[in-house]
Amino acid sequence: WDASAPRLTPGYSPRELRESEFGRLAETVYLDHAGATLFPQSQLTNFTKDLMENVYGNPHSQNITSKLTHDTVEQVRYRVLAHFHTMPEDYSMVFTSGSTAALKLVAEAFPWVSRGPEKSGSQFCYLTDNHTSVVGMRKVAEAMHVTYTPVSPEDMWSAEEQSAVACDPDCQLPHLFCYPAQSNFSGTRYPLSWIEEVKSGRLRPVNVPGKWFVLLDAASYVSTSPLDLSAHQADFVPISFYKIFGFPTGLGALLVNNRVAPLLRKSYFGGGTAAAYLVGEDFYISRPSVAERFEDGTISYLDVIALKHGFDALERLTGGMENIARHTFALARYTHAALSSLCYPNGAPVVRIYSDSEFSSPDVQGPIINFNVLDDSGNVIGYSEVDKMASLYNIHLRTGCFCNTGACQRHLGISNEMVKKHLEAGHVCGDNVDLIDGQPTGSVRISFGYMSTFEDAQAFLRFIIATRLRLPGGQPVPQASTGEGGALSAEGKVDCVSRWESTCMDSSVWNNSSSTVNTVGLCPALSKASSTQQTLSEKAAGILPGDRGPHIVTNLYLYPIKSCAAFEVTRWPIGNQGLLYDRSWMVVNHNGICLSQKQEPRLCLIQPFINLQQRIMVIKAKGMEPIEVPLEEGSEQAQICQSKVCTDRVNTYDCGEKISSWLSKFLGRPCHLIKQSSNFQRNAKKKHGKDQFAGITATLSLVNEAQYLLINTSSILELHQHLNTSDENGKEELFLMKDLISRFRANIIMNGTRPFEEETWDEVSIGSLHFQVLGPCHRCQMICINQQTGQRNQDVFQKLSESRARKVNFGVYLMHTSLDSSSPCFLSVGSQVVPVLKE
Repeated sequence: WDASAPRLTPGYSPRELRESEFGRLAETVYLDHAGATLFPQSQLTNFTKDLMENVYGNPHSQNITSKLTHDTVEQVRYRVLAHFHTMPEDYSMVFTSGSTAALKLVAEAFPWVSRGPEKSGSQFCYLTDNHTSVVGMRKVAEAMHVTYTPVSPEDMWSAEEQSAVACDPDCQLPHLFCYPAQSNFSGTRYPLSWIEEVKSGRLRPVNVPGKWFVLLDAASYVSTSPLDLSAHQADFVPISFYKIFGFPTGLGALLVNNRVAPLLRKSYFGGGTAAAYLVGEDFYISRPSVAERFEDGTISYLDVIALKHGFDALERLTGGMENIARHTFALARYTHAALSSLCYPNGAPVVRIYSDSEFSSPDVQGPIINFNVLDDSGNVIGYSEVDKMASLYNIHLRTGCFCNTGACQRHLGISNEMVKKHLEAGHVCGDNVDLIDGQPTGSVRISFGYMSTFEDAQAFLRFIIATRLRLPGGQPVPQASTGEGGALSAEGKVDCVSRWESTCMDSSVWNNSSSTVNTVGLCPALSKASSTQQTLSEKAAGILPGDRGPHIVTNLYLYPIKSCAAFEVTRWPIGNQGLLYDRSWMVVNHNGICLSQKQEPRLCLIQPFINLQQRIMVIKAKGMEPIEVPLEEGSEQAQICQSKVCTDRVNTYDCGEKISSWLSKFLGRPCHLIKQSSNFQRNAKKKHGKDQFAGITATLSLVNEAQYLLINTSSILELHQHLNTSDENGKEELFLMKDLISRFRANIIMNGTRPFEEETWDEVSIGSLHFQVLGPCHRCQMICINQQTGQRNQDVFQKLSESRARKVNFGVYLMHTSLDSSSPCFLSVGSQVVPVLKE
């Protein structure tokens, strides 16, 4: 932490705060605070201590413990209002399950006037840069025959510059305008002055007569900034507390201006809201206060009590929201300036930032940076690939459209027709379909919280530099200094990251709000790999150019335990789900969640061996005594349990405490071994496009997507060439061919004549067996894990991405088209592979 950087409080620097309160982050760079911020350790410790020392009963009872709960909840209400600089005389607070529930409450309770054949009705108007939960209010309005109108930020800004038409003071037709104090997409902060301007009629979202009410969606804004409701008196303010404190989740509130509260209508009443009612007659009298009227049922009172400890921790550790706002904006402004300066050797920018501001002030910009990474030709690199690479650097960010389709469309230039086309192509919100016809469907977002540090920002920038600005040998592109004529000097040989740091870490850049990071030129990439590299690669594989012969199966692997080491065979029986016992078992954590090498790389060090004659699987690992597991469940089956594989629920059984203890000891965490039940059938989602195969459904083991995965050694050779380049001294750092093959965890390895020719196949026969090719395997970060050591190396994923034009595909999925169950079938090394090309 730079000594000149601002501290949150006199007693804590961000680094000290991280060590004392967020030690669980360790080497993690968490940059998704707009999604959910993190709670400090002391908050949870003090809350737990409170629960252990006090007895809190249902607040609807009349006993002493209930009175304690009621009084504590009321104290927290007062503290929430004070946090927003208001009082119970001006605002009421209704606890909800989150900001979405608060928005739904307003939609259902607002005094809408339905339009009719001869009369105007209410207008529901919302900024297009609103969260999905705001836009969703239109369904309630539509059911009430209310007209809804989306308004763009440009329309509002231009309307500010125009004088509104004088309104009819006698017209009290109620209209509602909703806008976010801060865009959760880009961090743009919209003027809080709009509240009074819209309510007074000086600014009209839609030029219709009537009385306008304003809903200020503050959920994103108040996570890092103070909100003064005494100065900006919105009628409705939904908030979500985990955005502010990190804990508790599932608790929000609706702050209602008391001048508006009497207008709200209630169509449902639940426990605690009724002063009196009759069962057999339409008679109901609600309780008098707004909170009592709208808090149906028993509120989550223990979570409400947790808020007290959230406020305590926030004030003790940071000194207040003003300090948080300054700290987080400083980090965002610094990162934005450095990120904006990065360019390729040809001068093309490395990123495209989506913003309505220049990060000049926290009044107009929050601590959110939204962008897409570009290649040196200006093409967008899909957000899914960026996310996967970031995870390899232990950087946690968010990708997609962030539940804000309007802002996503506006900044990325996605038309309504394109959204529909993307849906037809299979893209839905939250998936990994990041590019369609070369156009992005979403973007990347980083965001800062009060526990974020300068080192977090630097780590993120190093990640962008390391993954985008690299030489063929894997080294960062050196940064050049230029004279007045722009010629490169010898200083250009200095390491890119260290030179960048020397520029960006200058204290004047950090402290001077008007300064920006100097744009840094980058020298051209060094020469590419020599022409002899392919020969070296092929020699390493034992294969020479032009001498590969026909397609032959060279290796067969099965993976009895999902994500554990491969078991190599030369001849093996196949069943209805693929190679017999392939991915029949998997390791799960104490909650029954499947563990993969993404979370636990040491899984690759667990080596299973199957003995078909003895009907056992022997499991070995370094430093552990071998252990045996029966291949089939016995007559006295172990505990039946359920788990999930790629969102599919699977029926399994636990293999017992003995193997559980063995795995837990080796991995250093509680875990279990489970096996798919023999009477459970899971069907593949991937289907072949041909009509004659439309009725064929493959059944799966615990694999992710398909029965078999095939890779081609020619494809491996091409990747091997990209990865193994000579440095200035002529030394070579070879990735061994066997190492690369094992990273892709395929079942069938074949020798090929051309790299990636398998992607042009429609069908394939291997020996006497016939398969359909379902399509390419889209790769994740697991290919970066050395299967012999468990160590990560990011180069494999990046080089594959670069060489394949950002389609990180490797290998193809296969499924059976028919299988004669009357006689055993086998796959064997040496079998001929005969493909059928796509039409």
